Amino acid sequence: MLKTFLTSAIALSALSFSTLSHSSDQPFAIAIHGGAGTIEKSRFTPEQEKAYRAKLKEAVETGYAVLEKGGESLDAITAAINVLENSPYFNAGRGAVYTYDGAHELDASIMDGRTRQAGAVAGVKHIENPINLARLVMEKSVHVMLSGQGAEEFAKTQGMPLVENNLFDTENRYKALLKAKEKLDKQKVTSKDYQAAHKALPVNYKMGTVGAVALDKNGNIAAGTSTGGMTAKRFGRVGDSPVIGAGTFAENESCAVSATGHGEYFIRYNVAADICARVKYQGKTIVEAGNEVIHDVLMPVGGTGGVIIIDAKGNISLPFNTAGMYRASKSNTSPAYVGIFKDE
Repeated sequence: MLKTFLTSAIALSALSFSTLSHSSDQPFAIAIHGGAGTIEKSRFTPEQEKAYRAKLKEAVETGYAVLEKGGESLDAITAAINVLENSPYFNAGRGAVYTYDGAHELDASIMDGRTRQAGAVAGVKHIENPINLARLVMEKSVHVMLSGQGAEEFAKTQGMPLVENNLFDTENRYKALLKAKEKLDKQKVTSKDYQAAHKALPVNYKMGTVGAVALDKNGNIAAGTSTGGMTAKRFGRVGDSPVIGAGTFAENESCAVSATGHGEYFIRYNVAADICARVKYQGKTIVEAGNEVIHDVLMPVGGTGGVIIIDAKGNISLPFNTAGMYRASKSNTSPAYVGIFKDE
């Protein structure tokens, strides 16, 4: 009897040790971005650069803290994106750019790598944190994407308060709108057409997004993206950020991606899903797949921007083809990294 008891106790102890060992060996990691574009060191004062770096670090550390405590990747990316949405530095939430008519229209999406469940909102005007509403669409509705007034009606059914659109007003973004409209007006003198004039706008007016990807201790990955869209956009324009497969994609079998850039190209070339498909079906690493799509597919056709990628092993890649991309990452095996410019 004693022998049997001791044998069982030893076996149980070994099983417990094995479980603990496996748990501690499981990688967990997070990466975030705050947009890509003509982000050059000469455009920053030392104080501005320090402030941007501090906010990026705050966002990645906020998400990492969720993972470190055993939280889900979905919770980690939501928490990290909320930090960026609540900052006027980035084109999402409180830092959202202006539409042509002087308002703000916000987009966001989120995806769960376990199930490929996804939620998205487009063109919302009165939602303080669009990523939170995108998650509610994923978890509490039978749909994937809701837009405009309908999305806000759904928000009210879920107890989410609506805010005034002027919550998103900022002086810098308003100045950018005035510059963009001045350039558009000059172009329209010769082209007589908003569409042709908008094509001539510098690319920096056409990008700006925040996003996060994460791997949790249970081995599940997730991705989320949020944006204020394109400066001086009209006609209810929607970019890639709320489009599953273009601006956001996640599945445990391949990778999770959040994109930032000139959204029309990211939609047309299905960027986020393409990267994950190369990993899944061609056996590429996320570094290889990301570089192929960002540099070899997008660049030749004029597509500018970047992505953050994570896989189920905790590998991270942050490729971009612009002068800079606000970015940060941290894992249980690597300290927090924060980058802005290309040569970092």
